[in-house]
Amino acid sequence: MYRLFFKRIIDIMLSLISLPLFFILWLIVGIAIKLDDGGPIFYCGERLGKELKKFKMYKFRSMIVNAPDLRNEDGSTFNSSNDVRLTRVGKIIRELSIDEVPQIINVLKGDMSLVGPRPSPCGNTHLYSQEYLKKFDVRPGITGYTQAYFRNNATIDEKQEADIYYVNNISFTLDLKIIFKTIVTVIKREGLYTNKTTVNFDEEQEKYNF
Repeated sequence: MYRLFFKRIIDIMLSLISLPLFFILWLIVGIAIKLDDGGPIFYCGERLGKELKKFKMYKFRSMIVNAPDLRNEDGSTFNSSNDVRLTRVGKIIRELSIDEVPQIINVLKGDMSLVGPRPSPCGNTHLYSQEYLKKFDVRPGITGYTQAYFRNNATIDEKQEADIYYVNNISFTLDLKIIFKTIVTVIKREGLYTNKTTVNFDEEQEKYNF
């Protein structure tokens, strides 16, 4: 009953309560982003949601305009403290996870949930096992089991295992644990970066002209 009905009701209620926070951050972060490099405030990336439906996921923009999509060998997103694609404001809002706040709008629209597996990028479904496709039985979340307990410090296999665990064990209690653990993880600044080292950005800068 929680998974099929009450979870969505709670998503809507908490998102509506959070809207004033979103509008305050929109003003503060929006001004900071504009002063930093003058580019757009929001980044809208196409993602796969429930039942593999595509949707536009909203974030406060943390990277330079038209930043290249850098990936690790396992297909995961490159994420490093030395990532020159990040703007000055972008690095701060990422470390505080403020860049994810606009996804409250996605929750209200029904694209996402407050808690669930993080949305998947488009074009990778051929790499997913049949078991991992269970992930798309539920709405993706602003935060999830992986973000709460690992943040970005997890392998692709660990992330997939965590996603499947969540899908198979959804409950009100588990969602509460994930929300509170996410808050603690963000405050402690744990697991901020996937990559401990950097790539050769001189080559990347020359390649992409950024």
